[in-house]
Amino acid sequence: MDAIRNPYAPGAGTRPPELAGRDAIREKLRVSIGRLRIGRPAKSLVMVGLRGVGKTVLLNRMLIDAETAGIHTVYAEAPEGRSLPSLLAPQLRSALLRISRVEQAKDKAIRALRALAGFARSLKVTYSDIEVGLDYEPEAGLADNGDLEGDLTTLLTQVGEAARDAGTALVIFIDELQYVVEEELAALITALHRISQLSLPVTIVGAGLPQLRGRAGNAKSYAERLFDYPEIGPLEPPAARVAFVKPSQDEGVTVDPDAADLVVTMTQGYPYFVQEWGKSAWDVASDDHITVENVREATPLAIAALDESFFRVRFDRMTVAEKIFLRAMADLGAGPHRSGDIAGRLGRTSQSLGPIRSSLITKGMIWSPNHGDTAFTVPMFDQYMKRIMPGDDWQPPPVGAGTARKGS
Repeated sequence: MDAIRNPYAPGAGTRPPELAGRDAIREKLRVSIGRLRIGRPAKSLVMVGLRGVGKTVLLNRMLIDAETAGIHTVYAEAPEGRSLPSLLAPQLRSALLRISRVEQAKDKAIRALRALAGFARSLKVTYSDIEVGLDYEPEAGLADNGDLEGDLTTLLTQVGEAARDAGTALVIFIDELQYVVEEELAALITALHRISQLSLPVTIVGAGLPQLRGRAGNAKSYAERLFDYPEIGPLEPPAARVAFVKPSQDEGVTVDPDAADLVVTMTQGYPYFVQEWGKSAWDVASDDHITVENVREATPLAIAALDESFFRVRFDRMTVAEKIFLRAMADLGAGPHRSGDIAGRLGRTSQSLGPIRSSLITKGMIWSPNHGDTAFTVPMFDQYMKRIMPGDDWQPPPVGAGTARKGS
């Protein structure tokens, strides 16, 4: 069929043609923002889930929903090695400049911009990556003490007062929130706590890997009272079918029910995988008709595309030792697995593998669903590891063999 018309959109955060199965969480945020706007309490949202479940897509859709309702928003992605102040400062400046155009909020917005100037200047020594235009001179004593927790609380309080006077709310969307270091996450939670106490219309919508719940709790024990943590998982079969079938139907293409059932089975309902199978099935089909035979023919193409992009980009970031650790996990199955079982598969102790495991958690490759358990954060990564590291060369030599381990 015509590749130009292909509606499927596999990609990092690329908006799918049909956002199926996410209406409930979108409605939850709509209600939360509505309550904040009229001075009622509402928890911030932190969506957690594995890679490929569509957290980024959902975050972007929620941002559009909020802006359509007249809400001010800022968006930031938290990459590894970038400080939270450097992410928030330029985004808050843009939001405050917009709010300052509302006459009744102009004075408060300008004062918040002065707070932002003091915030950026005082923290520049500690967080050298802060880069933000300064529209007003700082006000002495306003968010300029050089203490992140106190200054961020003051800054967001000023922002909240400006948003309140403008009759709106400010929603801060942060993707990959698990990469924010604990000290900075604690400061953000403290600021939100104070904003909640003052009933100011500022809230956070975050997205991250499952370990984010534990990291937030470690940063501040009261985080569980400030956030709801909706788990974003694979789509239920009916929603996964809609995500696969409707884009083709909207283009006038017939999709056989058994073809849709096979895609749901092959993808396990993970939205990214549904898009990849949909794209490949479209490409091999003809006569505006997708059959189960087309899906079978498309499957190796979809897997190859996933291997080249979705999986490989993560594999290439790992050291040889980390790859061997994950290959041992994959040898045990999809998981989760006891840390002792992984160590046993490698002929090592759990303690000796601790640094490798910690590094993989930091890189977002694995997480611990329960104490002593280890699981992949990337769906079907166990299958990929077996494809990319086949055979037995990755395995450690038998104890006492006296031979060097072969390379991976």
